[in-house]
Amino acid sequence: MSERAHKKRHERKVDKAIERKRVIRCVKRFQRACPDKVRIVARTVIGMKVGDATNYLKFGITKASRVLGLCLKSAIDNAIMVFGKEVDDLFVKGIMVDRGPMLKRIHPVSHGMAKHILKRTCHVTVVVSDKG
Repeated sequence: MSERAHKKRHERKVDKAIERKRVIRCVKRFQRACPDKVRIVARTVIGMKVGDATNYLKFGITKASRVLGLCLKSAIDNAIMVFGKEVDDLFVKGIMVDRGPMLKRIHPVSHGMAKHILKRTCHVTVVVSDKG
């Protein structure tokens, strides 16, 4: 790789790192919840104001709402403490729910057979921005 190409590649990496630092986010990893069920709740919250999203998740009856509520609260705290943003100006810009590792268990059933149990985990990333 030439010196010029290497420099461009390095500049792109630096630009991406700067963008990442500007983004207000919270990441919860290895959360014991099925990613498909968390995504259903996450789709309803994207684009809402932070206050509305917090109330929506607080009164949700699923485990996914509790998981997303904790992550959103942490992202709001990051915005206030680190970046000095106002809560009234914040929106939920995006929520990414990725699949984590599965815990594999075996449940014995009749005739000497076994049923496989997959306990799924997920990685939740909540991105908050002051622009709608």
